[in-house]
Amino acid sequence: MLSAPVGALTVLWGAATATFFAQLALPGDRATTILNIRTGQAQARTPEELAPIIAQFGLDHPILVQYADYLGGLLRGDLGTSFQQFRPVRDIIAEQLGATLVLAVAGIAAAWILMVVWVTLTAGRTPRIRALGSGLDTLVAGLPHYWLGILLLLVFALHLGWFPVIGGSSPADLVLPALTLGIPLAGFMGQAVRTEFEHALEQPFVLSARMRGGSDLGIRLSHVLRHAVLPAITLTGWALGSAASGAVIVESVFSRPGIGQTLVAAVGSQDLPVVTGIVVLVALVYVIANLLVDVVYRLIDPRITA
Repeated sequence: MLSAPVGALTVLWGAATATFFAQLALPGDRATTILNIRTGQAQARTPEELAPIIAQFGLDHPILVQYADYLGGLLRGDLGTSFQQFRPVRDIIAEQLGATLVLAVAGIAAAWILMVVWVTLTAGRTPRIRALGSGLDTLVAGLPHYWLGILLLLVFALHLGWFPVIGGSSPADLVLPALTLGIPLAGFMGQAVRTEFEHALEQPFVLSARMRGGSDLGIRLSHVLRHAVLPAITLTGWALGSAASGAVIVESVFSRPGIGQTLVAAVGSQDLPVVTGIVVLVALVYVIANLLVDVVYRLIDPRITA
């Protein structure tokens, strides 16, 4: 029972440690980099100019002390101060997190709807339909977000005019970004669920339901689907983290606010505290999602707890 929390803490510690030492591995003097970012001028600095920066960020302390301070700050919810905006990284991320969470949840919901409809209609049918279903699962799972987002924009926004080109906050503005995230996820989930679905169709309880006069669609939805979706539930934990990282591209393509846009801007300006804060946040989302998946998994299939 303790393995999951211990594994989760290990993942978080690994992500935090990797981001800390990645900062140290960057070329150049950190104090000079911070001051140049603040002033917007890349130039050599005198010791007198760098002294306040070194004192503020503790750059004159030994590496292990800086590392301990960094981990202690994370435990207190302190992600550092932005080099560029001079504000706590926690506040910057909090301002953008809502938009990304809405996009991620909408993308996963779209993936589930597309996967359930497609697998229910094609699994266990004739060989040609089964091949079509399996082939489309593989095809869409490999679609890159950037290419898919531009294709959806060209067809449904620019050509047909059904949706706005630039994303806003209305439900209509969310459709194309959610589909851009959800379609590849639906392919991954479909690949995992299809085999289980076809295996469940051959079980005695399905034959019994058919003998009681149940319709084919009703049996698939009410009996077979419940036994087949466990792999998709497991993938949903991964999908939450994947959606958070995929949002970096989707928010850029559709000009939506969120931590993806913030991350791109922070990388461009070398604002490392913001970059590392978002990396740790994404790792935290992965960990929490997988812990929740474990709980849901045990509720759906009590044999796992036996």
